[in-house]
Amino acid sequence: MKDTQITSFLDSVGAHFDGAFAHMSLSKGLAERIKATNSIYRVTFGVRLRGELISFTGWRAVHSEQIEPVKGGIRYAPDATGEEVEALAALMTLKCAVAGVPFGGSKGALCIDPREWNELELEKITRRFTQELARRGLISPGRNVPAPDMGTGEREMAWMADEYRRISPLETLNAAACVTGKPLSRGGIAGRTEATGRGVAYVLAEHCETSEGANALAGKRIVIQGFGNVGSHAAHVLADEYGARITGIIERDVVLTREEGIDIAALRAHLAQGGSLVDFDGAEAQPVTPEALCTECDILIPAALENVITSENASRINARIVIEAANGPIDFEADRILQERGITVIPDLCANAGGVIVSYFEWVKNLTHMPFGLMERRITQRRFSHVADLIQSATNQAIPSRVRSDLADSGSELDLVRSGLEEMIRAAYRRIAQRLAEQPELGSLRCAGYVLAIEEVANAYRDLGI
Repeated sequence: MKDTQITSFLDSVGAHFDGAFAHMSLSKGLAERIKATNSIYRVTFGVRLRGELISFTGWRAVHSEQIEPVKGGIRYAPDATGEEVEALAALMTLKCAVAGVPFGGSKGALCIDPREWNELELEKITRRFTQELARRGLISPGRNVPAPDMGTGEREMAWMADEYRRISPLETLNAAACVTGKPLSRGGIAGRTEATGRGVAYVLAEHCETSEGANALAGKRIVIQGFGNVGSHAAHVLADEYGARITGIIERDVVLTREEGIDIAALRAHLAQGGSLVDFDGAEAQPVTPEALCTECDILIPAALENVITSENASRINARIVIEAANGPIDFEADRILQERGITVIPDLCANAGGVIVSYFEWVKNLTHMPFGLMERRITQRRFSHVADLIQSATNQAIPSRVRSDLADSGSELDLVRSGLEEMIRAAYRRIAQRLAEQPELGSLRCAGYVLAIEEVANAYRDLGI
């Protein structure tokens, strides 16, 4: 790959594409088609608020439509840009291909600081943004399906779905599928909010168990940068279900440390009651410094923004494994430095795919209009009951009622969602790891993942005659 100046997130993603192309035999035209963003729309609209007309700017990028609908979140951030949205859309194409979900890649953003507006104002802004997207076919159950991202959540998705239903009367039957990440009362699915963070934990467990065996995460020292939705859920699952020690949490205004491990359940309860990280008394609180990311640990989880690990600090990262819970937290040059230092990087296109996997489940649920597990629940219960009867008859010993109940339990929607998420995201990691084992010249899990994903997209284009 020829040397190019990497100056932005989009440049970094493009350089990773070029690095993968160097190991593939694609025609120049097909490689350019796969790398390029299909389209990006910039919309500026006015909303009358606080006695005046205020303008807002938003973007929706469609990277690849090799499979429709395209999928990707919408973030609300004061520093959002069109280039950032393009880069995120490209990552969504790769993420969907690696995870095996039938979506192309898209992404959106609105340049806004949601903290500056009250709930009624945000609803009005969100509904107007939805109108602009719908007018251009950028929100639709069969064409483009947004989801939550940084600065948005269930509330914003409910507003978008309701506005889409209102302005698209011909699609009322499947209108709920126009977005995912909705609240349960509006057609959402159990487990969507936790999905990205839980998926990070599953991928990390798969990686460590492959090399170290069962219970490999028990006692591991983990530092997490960003304790929002993704970081907090990843911390909870890693500590509660895998026995890891969360020894550090890095946020904008504070660093929490405790070598014995921070009590994540207590911290989450403290925050839910209106407390802050600064006044949490279960860990030592210190001011944030540039060296916080370089704290010694076994595993570092950047779960906040892109480009937080760069050529300036990559040489000082003091972890054996870095897993990208955020999108693009390691820039291109830093990725090269970490690889040279022998630090394993588990890339975002697999590590944080949990959100889009469970979004896929929600989308299917909305289109089928049927709760997960409904059709098979009773027959599964009867089958396990028959098995229990046979075991009891053969052993001439009664099976405890609690055990019988557990055997007959076919699982709630949350159980099924977690099971499906774990199966799909662990399988995605195994495919990447297997490709790297077969082609060690690829050099990293990231390059192996890019090659795998690009092959999927290339095959889809070829099947379409492109």
